[in-house]
Amino acid sequence: MSAFSAFALRARLALARAGAPACVAVLLCAAGVAGWAWLLPQRAALLAQGAQPLPVTAAEPLVSAPPPPTADQNLAAFYDVLGEQRYAEQQVKVLFGLAAKANLVLSQGEYKSAYDKASRVSTYQIVLPVKGPYAAIWQFTLQALRAMPFASLDEVSFRRDAIADTAVEARIRLTLYLKDAQTVVQP
Repeated sequence: MSAFSAFALRARLALARAGAPACVAVLLCAAGVAGWAWLLPQRAALLAQGAQPLPVTAAEPLVSAPPPPTADQNLAAFYDVLGEQRYAEQQVKVLFGLAAKANLVLSQGEYKSAYDKASRVSTYQIVLPVKGPYAAIWQFTLQALRAMPFASLDEVSFRRDAIADTAVEARIRLTLYLKDAQTVVQP
């Protein structure tokens, strides 16, 4: 017992000479070593568990990704998205209806039709001069693209006569990609 008392006294005197910061540093180092010694076996067990293969039973087949679509299937999907050429004028009416909903002034537009023999796709280019608030013009444009997923927005240009004007003049160019009624691709 006296040996333990002597050791405790010496340790207390050494700690008093070292100061409080050194004591805290020694205590933190001891806690770090103890934590590392405690975590090392757990980490080894976790790595050993992760290295084992997952059990696969015959009743549970592995899920595999479906095969990628063939070129013919991709082409058929492309033609399915296109609008029909015979309804091109009705699509223009849809644009005028959307413009009226957005309270835009829509002047008479320019229309141009073309046909690409290689792809068997007709295009119907529409240029619309529109006048109204800037936000309403963008809203109209986005609604037109949602209503006609086979359309592309090719150009939008804005013009304002004076900074104080709330109405903006815009020129919107859309292209409708259309198929003939006879264009049918079998997958």
